Amino acid sequence: MVPSLTSQKAVGQLCSTASMAGNLAQCRMLVQKAVKAGAKALFLPEAADYIGSSPAETISLVRSVQDSEFVLGLQKEAQEANLHINVGIHEPAPNGKVKNTLIWIDDKGVITQRYQKIHLFDVDIKGGPVLKESSSVEKGMEILPPFDSPIGRVGLSICFDLRFPEIALALKRQNAQIITYPSAFTVPTGWHIGKLCFEPEPLRRSPM
Repeated sequence: MVPSLTSQKAVGQLCSTASMAGNLAQCRMLVQKAVKAGAKALFLPEAADYIGSSPAETISLVRSVQDSEFVLGLQKEAQEANLHINVGIHEPAPNGKVKNTLIWIDDKGVITQRYQKIHLFDVDIKGGPVLKESSSVEKGMEILPPFDSPIGRVGLSICFDLRFPEIALALKRQNAQIITYPSAFTVPTGWHIGKLCFEPEPLRRSPM
């Protein structure tokens, strides 16, 4: 199939919990909706496989892609639905932490691309949450080159990578047509980042 930006794309939203089975069930419904809408690819959020209530739980729940009921389930869905799926998951890291990764599953159910989040989300908001992603997550070190897909040339980034334009610039220079930023923000942090997304002038001028 010739890549085309005019091909239908679907974006799925869900509120992940600590239950992989429950999250997979939600994603299966989103796959059905995407197929019904005629989409060639479905984009799902960061950490769609699970959200732990603590760093310890985040680490305890992680599974390799070969053993993850969530990933195996989505691979099957992709193959049966003839649908490409982009989804954020956790993977084990050799240092005892986890990797925050974004994988691309093709329409044959094969994982063909993998990006590990580079910019981890450590924040202390006055009157809001204190989050330290680096306490349980291993930092990625490489930008994944853009790749061709049925919907165009795709570049992968995750969540807080949005605040650092160097990745997007590097992807654009390699002819990326679509750049992803799947996210799993809290309400306060999502609001702050959302304002940046919709107000390009502050984003352009703000220190990075």
